[in-house]
Amino acid sequence: MPAKTITTPGAESAAPQEAVVPLMRGVAVLRELSGAGGAMRLSELERATGLARSTVDRVTATLARMGYARLEGRDAILTPRVMELGNAYLAALRLPALLDARADALADELDESVSLAVADRDGIRFIHQATRRRAMSLSFRIGDLLPAERTAPGPLFAAEWTDADWERWRARRTTDPQDRGFPAVPAAPHRAPDEDFVRRTERAAAEGWSLDDQLIEPGLVAVSVPVRHPGTGRVACVANVVSHTSRHTAADLRDTLLPRLRASVAAMEEDLLLAPPADPGPPPAGLALWTGASKQELGRGFIESLARGLTVLTAFGAGRAELTLAEVAKATGLARATARRALITYEHLGLVTPGGPQRTWALTPQVLSLGFPPLARTTLPRIATPHLAALAERVHESTALAVLTDGGDEIQYTAGVAGRHVMSADVTVGTRRPARVTAAGRVLTGDHEGGFAFVDEELEQGLRSIAVPVRDRTGRVVAAVGTATHAARRTAEECVRDILPELTATAGLVEADLRVAARFTRVPLS
Repeated sequence: MPAKTITTPGAESAAPQEAVVPLMRGVAVLRELSGAGGAMRLSELERATGLARSTVDRVTATLARMGYARLEGRDAILTPRVMELGNAYLAALRLPALLDARADALADELDESVSLAVADRDGIRFIHQATRRRAMSLSFRIGDLLPAERTAPGPLFAAEWTDADWERWRARRTTDPQDRGFPAVPAAPHRAPDEDFVRRTERAAAEGWSLDDQLIEPGLVAVSVPVRHPGTGRVACVANVVSHTSRHTAADLRDTLLPRLRASVAAMEEDLLLAPPADPGPPPAGLALWTGASKQELGRGFIESLARGLTVLTAFGAGRAELTLAEVAKATGLARATARRALITYEHLGLVTPGGPQRTWALTPQVLSLGFPPLARTTLPRIATPHLAALAERVHESTALAVLTDGGDEIQYTAGVAGRHVMSADVTVGTRRPARVTAAGRVLTGDHEGGFAFVDEELEQGLRSIAVPVRDRTGRVVAAVGTATHAARRTAEECVRDILPELTATAGLVEADLRVAARFTRVPLS
């Protein structure tokens, strides 16, 4: 295929003639935001990507329209909905859904952090984390990329590398000796000889397990065992137990924890063998119509080719791990030519790979680099806060998110935005109130009808409050969104007529973000 040079970040090399340049620029912006922890000033994005400021403005405006980012003043901030891109890869992969319960059970049994990782070129990328909560805890997140040679899983994957893979690894080591291209790990203080990793790989291939003795940073040790695909015998993923030298030495991991890790991996491989075919479920619908309507509404400020290109990634999922061009076009509603150009662009960027006799396409682990890591450890208060702020602007009252305390007789505010009145309700985070005399408390204890609760001057004279439930992916009520006002500002009827619809809409937005964020990660409620 003829090629042309495109002066776009991440695409300095020759790109295919049919590559979609706006899509390449959008991916570059997403990767920069992800590497920066999920938020950057627009001027910083301009410098980091090398794009014109007007282009950065249009890209971020398009991402905001899609719900993948929000703009706060001069800052662009990734939002939980962008995780649907990574969710598409994880769902298509199936391994987290099939093996996460085993990994979690092992973490509970050992009281140590357990992770699952897959190969990503000459690195490893995490697809599941069961982390112990300690003062000294593991900071890696789902989607983080680590250099293979500084990890326990790396030698197990490298045992299956081709000569070309080894050449690519050596080239990367030469150009990036301190691992600056891996922001999830500290810079390497010195470059270990290539032969060290070669020997570790040979040993891992012979023994069927691998050890990391403080290769990433002092004190961090890990042991890994491969989980093999039942059909091919190749490494599907690697199960990894991580500890600290204050708890276990590397020899300790080998002698004490390795046998239990191996037993858990054997059970994982049995699960893979017995797993029924994935239920594909309905693909996303109406995406092409939505992007067209957004273009008509926003005009030049909306980059339709970027939005359409990103929707291609969401065509993949459970039961849709490999798709033909025709299937991608059908799932997204895009013309075949449009879908084809997006797939060609993604192949150039390393986000999809072609293969199979049916000329199918599949997502690669690099899709997780598009915003997933910085949001993989988000919390419900973080999810809710922007929506509470928008609600407070609309209703001109204090707004809050509350959960029920362990005792069940109190609520605790976990997020709040104060109103702009001289006299407004106190929604300080951490404040507790009796559940029986608050609207949020009645929602959380199940004492509500019509989907909301209203309390009129029971907690305090002159204070009226109204709240609605927030439900998780299973439909369980996990929190309440509410607001409070003074009786002199609104009657009871006005609270129900004017504020309740806004509360319901806000709860719906929080729930939508929570459904996306909690699909493959644990989202703490506080």
